[in-house]
Amino acid sequence: MPRLDVNRSGEMEAFVQVVERGGFSSAARALEMTPSAISKLVGRLEARLGTQLVHRSTRKLQLTPEGSAFYERSVRVLADMDEAERCAAVSAVPRGRVSVNANVPFGSNYLIPKVPLFLQMHPQVTLDITLSDRVVDLMDERADVAIRWGKLPASELVARSLGETAQAIVGSPAYLASRGTPLKPADLERHELLGFSFRRSTSDWPLRVKGRLLHIPVTGSVRAGDGEVLRQLVVAGAGLARLSLFHIHLDIAAGRLVPVLEKYNPGEMEPVSAVYLGKGGRLPARVRAFLDFLEQQARIDG
Repeated sequence: MPRLDVNRSGEMEAFVQVVERGGFSSAARALEMTPSAISKLVGRLEARLGTQLVHRSTRKLQLTPEGSAFYERSVRVLADMDEAERCAAVSAVPRGRVSVNANVPFGSNYLIPKVPLFLQMHPQVTLDITLSDRVVDLMDERADVAIRWGKLPASELVARSLGETAQAIVGSPAYLASRGTPLKPADLERHELLGFSFRRSTSDWPLRVKGRLLHIPVTGSVRAGDGEVLRQLVVAGAGLARLSLFHIHLDIAAGRLVPVLEKYNPGEMEPVSAVYLGKGGRLPARVRAFLDFLEQQARIDG
């Protein structure tokens, strides 16, 4: 008989209750069943195993050696099943591993500094963090949560908003002193425009001129695979780059980077989202706890 057609856990539970309560009637009361139903379950179990587990009499019940061995293993199996259900339940204490894929700027500036607090709040959860600006397939990468930038395409993923951020074209004071500060879009033709090398990156910068949106192609000599590398290149004086303000606001405040062409900045806001597979009500407690933490502790504003 195929295993799916056998209620093995029900038979096992009935047998354990019979042993622990000393009889079929007591087990039936505990399980809210009739004594005959309990007897049938144990009898079916013995028939399937091909061995007798208990000696029955009108006054007492005695385990066979096979019954004693099966009882000990059954207790462990049922305990493991209870633990598995507690771990899987959405209301359970968060425990287990959460695999997270975040882009480098968000991971470096918002996530990693908050990790100690998350682990303090949820000591039974472990984090597996990968930082990459590459868009990953959550199923292929076995990731629970990913951080995505920009408008999300239609998909089976569920998203939680983590805020939004503006963009700015910036350069270092040393670079601007040597190459000149661009005052209008046409001036960018004589500058090094640094861009991204990952697949979904845009190959131009939008600028608004007299109410019309222009797209300036990015033609610099250097490209980078993530935002943090690009930020460091700009700070080092390699050229100009268009970066998220949340990522560079400290550099601007410290004078390491200077925004340019702000008069032509279209001012669009880039949404930031945490995406995951599955509907909210079916989330494991460990994933729900991490998403709630991101919303409360790692939001981007500006």
